[in-house]
Amino acid sequence: MIFLAALRKEWLEQWRTYRLLMVGVVLIVFGLLSPLIAKYTPEIIKLIPNGETIAQLVPPPTMMDAVAQYIKNISQFGVILALLLTMGAVVQEKDKSTAAVMLVKPLPRVTFLVAKFTALALVFALAIAIAGAACYYYTWLLFGALNVSHWLALNGLMLVFVLVYIALTLFCSVIAKSQATAGGLALCLLFILGLIGSIPGLGEYLPGQLIAWGGELMTGEAKAFWPALGVSVGMIVVALMGAGLIFERQEL
Repeated sequence: MIFLAALRKEWLEQWRTYRLLMVGVVLIVFGLLSPLIAKYTPEIIKLIPNGETIAQLVPPPTMMDAVAQYIKNISQFGVILALLLTMGAVVQEKDKSTAAVMLVKPLPRVTFLVAKFTALALVFALAIAIAGAACYYYTWLLFGALNVSHWLALNGLMLVFVLVYIALTLFCSVIAKSQATAGGLALCLLFILGLIGSIPGLGEYLPGQLIAWGGELMTGEAKAFWPALGVSVGMIVVALMGAGLIFERQEL
C-alpha cells in the first residue's frame, strides 16, 4: 500500500509537471515522422540544386528504411529524455527538502526510489507504445505490414535500453549534490558505455546491443543476444540497489 501511494504521487507529478506530455509528444512525433522521412527523402533531395542527379544515387526507400529511421530516432531521443527527466529526480527533492517531508510519513527510502523509477518507466512505456503504434500504422500505409511480434519485441528491447539509462541517471541523482552534476555524471556513464561497446567482443554484452538485436529481428535475422538483455536488467537492478544503499546513509 505504501508503494502504491508513493507511485501515485510520482505519477501525478509526472502528469502535473507535463513530463508525461513532453515525452509522449516527442516520441510520438518521431514515431509518426520516421516512415514519412524514409518515404519522401528522395523527393526532398530533388528540391535542392542538382538534386535530381543525387536522388538517382539514392536507392528506392523500403520498409526497412522506415524501421531504421524509427530505431535511430526513438533510441537517441529516448535516452536524451531519460537523462533530462531523471537527473533531478532525487537531488531536486533533497534541495527543496520535499524528500525529508515525504520520508517522515514514514516512507522507506528504497520504496521512495523504486516508486520514482517505476513512474518514469510507465511514462516511457506508454510513450513508446503509442509511438510504436503510430509508426507501425504509417509504415503499413506507405510500405506494407510489418511482422507484429517482431515489432513488439523491438519496442520492448528499446524500452529496456532506455530504462538502463533511467536507472543509471537516478543513481547519479542520488549521489550528486546538484542537478547539473547528476546530468554530467550520467553523460559520463553514457560515454563510458559507448566506449566499452566499441571494443570488439564486448559490445554484444552491453545495452546498445539490444537496439541492434531489435533491428535484426525486423530484417528476419534469427540471432538473439540474451546476454545483453541479462546485463541490461542486471545494470538496472544494481543501479537501483546502489542508489538505495547510498540514499539510506544520506542526511536529508
